[in-house]
Amino acid sequence: MNVMTAAARKAGRALARDFGEVEQLQVSQKGPANFVTAADQRSEEILHQELARTRPGYCFLFEERGVVEGADKSHRWIIDPLDGTTNFLHGIPLFAISMALERDGEIVAGLIYNPASGELFTAERGGGAFLNDRRIRVAARQEMGDCVIATGIPHRGRPDHELFLKECADVMPQVAGIRRCGAAALDLAWVAAGRFDGFWERNLNPWDIAAGAIMVREAGGFVSDTDGRQKWLATGDIIAGNEVVSRELTKILKN
Repeated sequence: MNVMTAAARKAGRALARDFGEVEQLQVSQKGPANFVTAADQRSEEILHQELARTRPGYCFLFEERGVVEGADKSHRWIIDPLDGTTNFLHGIPLFAISMALERDGEIVAGLIYNPASGELFTAERGGGAFLNDRRIRVAARQEMGDCVIATGIPHRGRPDHELFLKECADVMPQVAGIRRCGAAALDLAWVAAGRFDGFWERNLNPWDIAAGAIMVREAGGFVSDTDGRQKWLATGDIIAGNEVVSRELTKILKN
């Protein structure tokens, strides 16, 4: 975790500087899209250099450069150097570095860091989940009518718009509120911290959810795919929350 934290903070400093520039670029006619792409790649390069130096031989799965093979096939870093790119692009301070360590096919550590807020979420298998060194737990609410549920809305170029609208219509009447923050890693971290009671989304990538899933579990929560199975990393469909909320969400989404 020390290795992960050091790498994330170094990449986070670069992202924070770039975010300040993006906020200024918002007023320009050219727009900041190319600049954000460069910021994403810079963050990824820093993470790659730092982790490869301290843990030589580990494999990588990156959002941008894909698979980077290493000599040690039993360990793999799963990394999104900038989750919430659209937020970053628009000067919205909800974005994060998401990093997980997979050992022999099982996620054993996760880190989610928002350099704009300074919030660092960490979790290790069997060691609990933490926000800036403070232990966190999932919310204890048992009634869906009291719960705030987070989700992701499929945008242009993403599939299943009609399915999302149906699922949202099924969930809305049963909960206190639905939120869409635009960064799945932070949604899951906030479930772990008890800010959101639950989360569901489809068609995500491993780097979107690997770190957040172990975060929720180590905070006492439950994670599954939308069929109630443990294939969320493969399918990209995920439900998270405490035992009751995750079970009820699964029932609603199966209808």
